[in-house]
Amino acid sequence: MSRRQWLAGAASIAAASAAANAFAIEPGRVAVTRHRVGSATGSVPLRVTQLSDLHLRSVGAHEERIAHAVTELQPHLVVVTGDAIDRAGNLGMLDRFLALIPHVPKLAILGNWEYWGHVDRGALTRVYEKWNCRLLCNESTVVAFASRDLVVTGLDDLVGGRPDSAAAFAGLGAMPNHLLLAHCPMHRDVYRAGLPSGSQPVGVSKASPAASAAVPQIMLAGHTHGGQIAPFGWAPIRPRGSGRYVSGWYNDAPTSMYVSRGLGTSVVPARLGAVPEIAHFEWALAAT
Repeated sequence: MSRRQWLAGAASIAAASAAANAFAIEPGRVAVTRHRVGSATGSVPLRVTQLSDLHLRSVGAHEERIAHAVTELQPHLVVVTGDAIDRAGNLGMLDRFLALIPHVPKLAILGNWEYWGHVDRGALTRVYEKWNCRLLCNESTVVAFASRDLVVTGLDDLVGGRPDSAAAFAGLGAMPNHLLLAHCPMHRDVYRAGLPSGSQPVGVSKASPAASAAVPQIMLAGHTHGGQIAPFGWAPIRPRGSGRYVSGWYNDAPTSMYVSRGLGTSVVPARLGAVPEIAHFEWALAAT
């Protein structure tokens, strides 16, 4: 065998191995990432588990692994940050999946695929409510925990929906514990565009001065799938609404943001260099 033939053979084997991993192995893996946030001392941390981009098409071994991992984490709150399903016919799959984690309180927001898949908002709301989950769309709610409050704001999807920060932040001032949920990470920048540096908090539009005091400490997003196909961490293709973000922490603004790699796949049923992720946060809430 010549050197050229050997190199060609090795390249073919490597390509076949990468393809096998991308289509058959990595999409079925589940990695749990753990994060500590907040600086309050002497408080019992609130455990928040993020599930993003499930793209449920069936409920099988992968989904059961996800549910088992959630149960093991014993969260006080689960947040579903969009793209749970990508077509109306999969509402039953969401119902079956949520039945695996029935009792833990949950909050959810919409992603672009709930819109593109023509998922009925009312039917989706009813499935979520059946399993102790509230769907937030341009609104805020309060989660009480250990004599302290966490304000959670959920924005409509940036790409498929109609986000309204004025409605979402209405009546809110500066809160010591404030979590923002938005499916697309570019949401973090859109509401800062055209504003003088430091003049307006993330997630609040220029047209909503009444909400200008509301600065969430943490924003959780998904949408990017970590690039989905990201060999060696290089993610050349990301969906519209990703902006400059890929995955992980971004702490370069008053609101720190964590972008989850998500758990499912979109368009191509493969992942490479972007292992499906459950993000788990322990938040030391400040006194309210």
